[in-house]
Amino acid sequence: MFSMDQQLLIKLAQRNEDNLYRQRHLLQSPQSTHVQVNGKDCIAFCSNDYLGLASHPSVVASFRKGAETFGVGSGASHLVYGHSYEHQALEEELAVFTQRPRALLFSTGYMANLGTILALTGNKNDHIFEDRLNHASLIDGGVASKAKCSRYRHSDTADLLNRMKGVNGRKLIVTDGVFSMDGDLAVLPDLVNACQKEQGWLMVDDAHGFGVMGNNGGGLAEHFGLSIEELPILVGTLGKAFGTFGAFVAGSEALIETLIQYARTYVYTTALPPAVASATRASLKILQQETWRREKLASLIVRFRSGAETLGLELMKSTTPIQPILLYDDELAIKVGDRLRENGFLVGAIRRPTVPINSARLRITLSVKHTEEEIDALLETLSGILTDLRGLVK
Repeated sequence: MFSMDQQLLIKLAQRNEDNLYRQRHLLQSPQSTHVQVNGKDCIAFCSNDYLGLASHPSVVASFRKGAETFGVGSGASHLVYGHSYEHQALEEELAVFTQRPRALLFSTGYMANLGTILALTGNKNDHIFEDRLNHASLIDGGVASKAKCSRYRHSDTADLLNRMKGVNGRKLIVTDGVFSMDGDLAVLPDLVNACQKEQGWLMVDDAHGFGVMGNNGGGLAEHFGLSIEELPILVGTLGKAFGTFGAFVAGSEALIETLIQYARTYVYTTALPPAVASATRASLKILQQETWRREKLASLIVRFRSGAETLGLELMKSTTPIQPILLYDDELAIKVGDRLRENGFLVGAIRRPTVPINSARLRITLSVKHTEEEIDALLETLSGILTDLRGLVK
């Protein structure tokens, strides 16, 4: 009989042999596009800090002031006495920003998704319908629920409608807004129509849309002009374009009160540090006022896609800062990622189980702090590496 450690080491060895072993890299500098990792200076193309707000002086100053005023820790859960003035103010400002009556802060996006799904689907007569490429937190929520869970083909509304036909009971339709590994947009107008036809409730995790999509950074709800009646359950995270930490759910009075009472990931956890809420209030103002950030980011996306297409790299259908390059092979993705790091570029090498088998890719993410010259240099370096490894680029 093997000991616990022996059994675990066998499993880890197999994961390494399958080219699926993950390793952490030590960041030794502030979050930015120019970073020091494991003692080496690099240009990062793997951060979700799309608008460059994580180290913005005003955001940092607000965090410092919040900590000086309220201390570092919140001391308790929101429902005991951890709900501070800064939390309340941020929730009210997020409600206005999303054009919803109320918003509710969660400690992480994972907790927001898990808690919301479980709070809204309480028995075996409920049904959850999820896009096959949803984020793990959404999938885990469906698996953990007592409801029947079905996953429809990616962005295939016809398949969704077929699965919903004849289904009685509560129906919760759950999707990413911007799909985190592909960068494409959910077909929200079609999903709205499907929900209206079959009396379903639409829940959208717009983690990668807020701040980036919409004229004012209001995400896909603003981008598609969707009302609260069309999109009643709107989830956002604060650790991406906002540049801070945490998450929120925006919706009706009834929805938010239900989550306060029944979302276990809200009720049974310590509230975010008030200083984080302070910093997020500052980043929310910048996000809305400095529209040039979205404009520059859009121009960088065009620059990247044009350069990649010229080099014959296989892109995916993304108009967002998430720009995957398909390599298909797990081992090749790792080798290319390692070679890029040796040349001073940090890029995520993504493979199963994060993405489907035989769809390994480089997940390149763009930030407003990147320059055109840095994008060109990344593409030229990548082209040379691929030519050297397997002659993909002509």
